Amino acid sequence: MKKDLGLLQAVYPMPVLMIGTYDEYGKPNVMNVAWGQIADMDKVILFIGEGKKTWLNIEKSKAFTVALADEAHMDVADFFGIASGNKIDDKFRRTGYHEAPSDKVNAPIIEEFPLVMECELIEFLKTESISAVIGKIVNVKAEESVLDENGKVDPKRLHALMFDSFQSGYYTTGEKIGQAWNEGIPLYKQGQ
Repeated sequence: MKKDLGLLQAVYPMPVLMIGTYDEYGKPNVMNVAWGQIADMDKVILFIGEGKKTWLNIEKSKAFTVALADEAHMDVADFFGIASGNKIDDKFRRTGYHEAPSDKVNAPIIEEFPLVMECELIEFLKTESISAVIGKIVNVKAEESVLDENGKVDPKRLHALMFDSFQSGYYTTGEKIGQAWNEGIPLYKQGQ
């Protein structure tokens, strides 16, 4: 029997995304966003408050990067979620991390995170209920250490962080237990 739990953000897992932007002076800023997702084959949507430093930077630069946070860098990823770029002027420098300008978009790549999507702004979505940034993914870069022998990203090597909204915890990706678009084929074929 199910028990009523009230209002919860009952989606698990949620990705831990590091959004990299430059301000108007070329200073890097990074924001931790758990409310983001792939929106199409070449698009990403990030649910960010309109007044956030990241939002303001994207308005000016028309670009951003999205890195997947990983287990090895959990402390800094969490700091990027705790600290506001509107309140802490040296937020990025405080971490000691390194940034390099993307060669595809006007946004920083944070060297320490192993996988990054380079994105151009498509549009801002602002309604009475929601504010979001929609970007076109123009390129993905990954450290060789997270690639398998076929040159594809291996989740077991990536150790990407997942956010647990039930208990506010971080977890990492686990073992592969099945193959997408394969496990349901026996049911699909029933009755054909």
